[in-house]
Amino acid sequence: MLLEWRQKYALSGILLYVLSTVFIVFVASVQPKREVWNSLFWIIVLFASINAVTKSFVQENGNRQLYYYSMFNPLAVLAAKMLYNTGLLLLLSFLSWAAFSFVSGGQVKDTQQFFWALFLGSTGFSVTFTFISAIASKAKNSATLMAILGFPLIIPVLLILLKISANALRLMQDTDVGSDMLLLVGLDLALVGMGILLFPYLWRD
Repeated sequence: MLLEWRQKYALSGILLYVLSTVFIVFVASVQPKREVWNSLFWIIVLFASINAVTKSFVQENGNRQLYYYSMFNPLAVLAAKMLYNTGLLLLLSFLSWAAFSFVSGGQVKDTQQFFWALFLGSTGFSVTFTFISAIASKAKNSATLMAILGFPLIIPVLLILLKISANALRLMQDTDVGSDMLLLVGLDLALVGMGILLFPYLWRD
């Protein structure tokens, strides 16, 4: 958090990206249908997440990484970055929801269900892109590698999120939404487990 506060321009750029994208959607379509609203919302959150989390490891130089290596356990570093990014993405998700609701009206019918979708989605995006950022930091074309590795992993999470939020918007009546949430929790835990198993090998490299 202290490092992010020293680089306020990065966080400000992400917030500007979210607000600018919502404004473009508002100009293009003042009152989008709920199906379009649902898709556009998660597209905005997805790309905002990529922009926010990409810098987790990519922006750190070799000297700082060597300092971390000599001082901290690798799992502590990974956990700290994942927790911070989860909080950041949850903030961006709520900001996107508030801005979207302001320009196009309140489309969400089940607020509690949509909140859980935001929380689980932010967690899944954070876990996935934080670990992918660690891998990409070892390559030259880090941004390209982020896209190549990140999107195949995030598609299952995104599909479940679209289904849960569609139910919250009453685009469908799914009585089994609890199972979808448990499946999303399972995916998040699987991604965390993958990071725990593989990150120490990247750390030593």
